[in-house]
Amino acid sequence: MTNEIPRTARRVLAPEYGGPDVLRVVEEDVVQPGPGQVMIAVRAAGVNPADYKGFSRRANADPDALPIKPGYEVAGVVAALGADTELASGGGAVGDPVLAFRVSGGYASVVTVPAKDVFRKPDAIDFPAAANLLLVGATAADMLRAVDARDGETILVHGASGAVGVSLLQQARRRGMRAIGTAAQRNFEMVRRFGGEPVAYGPGLEQRVRDLAPDGVTAAFDCVGTDEAVDVSLALVPTARIVTIAAFQRAQRDGIRVVGGGMPESAAFRDSVRPDLIAQAAAGQLVVPVARTYPLEQAAEALTFLADGHPGGKLALIP
Repeated sequence: MTNEIPRTARRVLAPEYGGPDVLRVVEEDVVQPGPGQVMIAVRAAGVNPADYKGFSRRANADPDALPIKPGYEVAGVVAALGADTELASGGGAVGDPVLAFRVSGGYASVVTVPAKDVFRKPDAIDFPAAANLLLVGATAADMLRAVDARDGETILVHGASGAVGVSLLQQARRRGMRAIGTAAQRNFEMVRRFGGEPVAYGPGLEQRVRDLAPDGVTAAFDCVGTDEAVDVSLALVPTARIVTIAAFQRAQRDGIRVVGGGMPESAAFRDSVRPDLIAQAAAGQLVVPVARTYPLEQAAEALTFLADGHPGGKLALIP
């Protein structure tokens, strides 16, 4: 890699609220890193539903927040370090492979971000996987924390073949839990691959889970937000041991736990767990399946495909 510091970058932004079609690619000056900052030449940017939610149409959208710059996680190489600055994982030099989360404006060819959010990338995972490791991994870890899931328990994961579900299955397996995971029949092998026992969602789900776990399940994790997921969870598990990342209205009505990156307790925990998740990935204990990659200029296409609901793995933008 050349030691020349980039002066401009290509960036995806939303100049107005709307669907993926509002996204534009612009060229802008790069913010040079000051003390406590790292400039990253991005090799891959993770694609997540939260990226779309930032600029989607909504009644209370703030026009003063425009343009929106999506992207919470990236992987790449260090292009420059601010004065007297080290990575969150220690040390750091130009050319080092890194990943970063939680950042702002990750859909770009170059980003300048706080060093506290930048970690050395494990050699065991490539850039697209590294760019998709921490958001879903930290979300899954936060769900386990919220219900105090423990060794030896049998848990139920709704949406087990999705991105958060796959990470949850692996983290639960590592901690000695038995996980039953709901999925479409076509995704059963995905659930098995990552340590879960698949069960088809749809009518009769509650009884199918009871048949698989005659001694009961002790905690339920809703990664999909459907009424079925909440109703079956309430039928099988005490309310205090149900957590959702999607069924917000049902959570308020039924008293189940909600976790989210915008909640102070969740945010602090998710930041704290990042080094452990990276260590798991380095050891091959936490795998990030990547379904597709797209050029940076095709961010709208990537988000449209993600919104379809069946990507079959993570997506990444390649600048």
